Amino acid sequence: MTDQSQLAAQVADLKDVPVLVVGDVMLDRYVYGDAVRISPEAPIPVLSIDHENAMLGGAGNVVRNLAAIGARAEFVTAIGDDASGREVRHLLEQENGVTPRLAVEAARKTSIKTRFCAGNQQLLRADRETVGPLSKGGQDDVLEAVARGLKDSRILLLSDYGKGVLSPALLPQLIELARCAGRPVVADPKGVDFSRYRGATLLTPNRRELAEATHMPVKSDEDVVAAAKHLMAACGVLNVLVTRSQDGMTLVESSGAVHHLKAEAREVFDVSGAGDTVIATLSAALGAGLPLVSAARLANAAAGIVVGKVGTAIVHPEELVAAFHHQDLWQAESKLASLEQAKERLSAWRLKGCKIGFTNGCFDLLHPGHVSLLAQARAACDKLVVGLNSDASVSRLKGPTRPVQSEASRAAVLASLASVDLVVIFGEDTPLALIESLKPELLVKGSDYTVDKVVGADLVQSWGGRVLLADLAQGHSTTATIARMKSE
Repeated sequence: MTDQSQLAAQVADLKDVPVLVVGDVMLDRYVYGDAVRISPEAPIPVLSIDHENAMLGGAGNVVRNLAAIGARAEFVTAIGDDASGREVRHLLEQENGVTPRLAVEAARKTSIKTRFCAGNQQLLRADRETVGPLSKGGQDDVLEAVARGLKDSRILLLSDYGKGVLSPALLPQLIELARCAGRPVVADPKGVDFSRYRGATLLTPNRRELAEATHMPVKSDEDVVAAAKHLMAACGVLNVLVTRSQDGMTLVESSGAVHHLKAEAREVFDVSGAGDTVIATLSAALGAGLPLVSAARLANAAAGIVVGKVGTAIVHPEELVAAFHHQDLWQAESKLASLEQAKERLSAWRLKGCKIGFTNGCFDLLHPGHVSLLAQARAACDKLVVGLNSDASVSRLKGPTRPVQSEASRAAVLASLASVDLVVIFGEDTPLALIESLKPELLVKGSDYTVDKVVGADLVQSWGGRVLLADLAQGHSTTATIARMKSE
């Protein structure tokens, strides 16, 4: 087994690893629209709002990443007694494998960052939050939850965004609780005084944070190692992993060993939340008992994947495995995607200005008619997504003897075609929900349909897209082929 294969195999070890997370949760809200005119009241753009969404941010994004890779997270944090706090609670309850332990502070505003975006361009960010330590009662709640949570967790992860949950008074007590329980402590630090994290097993500063905390140069490999060793000695932490953007990572261990890991990113769209992905993957790997350098390599690969996505994204285990198998998910050999993966891929393609086309079908026993339709569809767009009926869906539509080929086989054949960029299997009788989620600019069906009979046509047209009725290659039919096979 190669070194890469061993790392790929270790991804499975992250599943169900219990991680105790303490830190500052935020609500990241995005307001999207068009800005095509200037306000007559002031020289500012007017945003015509189209839609909004919200997701967990700060330490909440760390928890999302833990859940995505299959680990279990117990999350200790604080919210205000307000609508944003209730939204945070709801979002946490939607995450599989996440157990929230929320201290509710009546006098505290739940942190919320609202970003106003025209297309892919941010116009403004508005923050609403309380920055400061928790009340005495809130701190007691956190300590009690951590003491209890450490019994069932393998590692303590501290995600510090400087909002007050991890106050200078509380931090030493949390680290001492973990030490007494025999649990390692990994911390994503904030500020310039890293002595607050004295006793931690590992800190994960980025290059700028390391420079500000040590007042030392960090341009070269030698600079980074010297600054990290100074940090370890001055602040009493055992190990340091420095994230260095395009220069990868540097791990300096207490043994004196130094590891420089090259950046794994193939495409960089957005580095937001990459640090959250790093510490989540790293902590799950350490909790699984992997050596520190292996955990760092897994985290480095995860960071390389997440920066290729839009916004504060997450990484799935299969993506991590594929990265180690050198299977580029953005290339042809990995075209089968879940709905969530497809939405992430489409976001990245749209950032490049690509027009997305969509067609769907059973594609059982692929024939020249199918190939012709797919080629026409691909010629009319930049990226073609094929919605493929699941086996159960085909059986309902075509009868119990269909499909002839399994959904895995049909997807593999479709993915081998140059005209197909992505295959998404759906289990419903129609692709309506899939179309509504992916919002293609082009919808393609054969010319045996009329536009008013094409499922989703009205939806696509409602957001300015169009419907293409492709010419049919005559004399080709899966049903006719099967009938001939039975008669022979």
